[in-house]
Amino acid sequence: MEERLQKILSGCGYCSRRKAEELIAAGRVKVNGRECKLGDKADISADIISVDGVNIDAPLKTEYVYYMLNKPRGYVTTTQDELERRCVMGLMKDVKVRVFPVGRLDRNSEGLLLFTNDGDFANSIMHPSGHIQKTYRVTVRSGVTEEQVSRLSGGVEIDGEKTLPATVSVITEEPGRTVLLITIREGRNRQIRKMCEAVGLEVARLKRISVGPLRLGMLKPGEYRELTPQEVSSIKASIRKGETKNASDNKKRRR
Repeated sequence: MEERLQKILSGCGYCSRRKAEELIAAGRVKVNGRECKLGDKADISADIISVDGVNIDAPLKTEYVYYMLNKPRGYVTTTQDELERRCVMGLMKDVKVRVFPVGRLDRNSEGLLLFTNDGDFANSIMHPSGHIQKTYRVTVRSGVTEEQVSRLSGGVEIDGEKTLPATVSVITEEPGRTVLLITIREGRNRQIRKMCEAVGLEVARLKRISVGPLRLGMLKPGEYRELTPQEVSSIKASIRKGETKNASDNKKRRR
């Protein structure tokens, strides 16, 4: 059965759908020796699919695994880096199964980062339709006004598009330093930093402390652990709940 190439690559545990789309757009994916483009389909059981000249085999039976890492600052969220910067995969070297990061934290950000070989799970976490909330502890180099909190909460325009409403609260205030908790349900590039910049706030430190029901807890920077079965069940339940809500919202808008 033919499927879109990005779905095949994520389903094989090679990478997330978003990363697969980047690989296809860059001309690095071929089917039967032919360079592919976004939207192309293939049959994993009949076609020869390769990335950078390496063939992708159909999994006989995929055993999905799920990890969380406390990403330290100074690491890029990618599987490999042409500039030879430190990559998060270097912190996951003892994991025996090939995994990939779910979404991104930029080089100067830290905190909870998920890893898996389950492409559908990763796509559901990253896509806004899943309504998966992500909470960040954000330290800014100034005081924060009620107006700035209100603007962040209601949504601000970044990259030509308004962000979805967020939950914003002030945790501590000191001279020249304020700590905020910001919860969003999107995953746009450098979103928190751009949101703060849009209202005149400079981010000094950014740490993701939760993704849906998953909490970073006492995991030390650079350490990782496998999610418990209960944690996997709870995050998947949150995904299903979010997708149901999204479908219901879409149905109401069509009426």
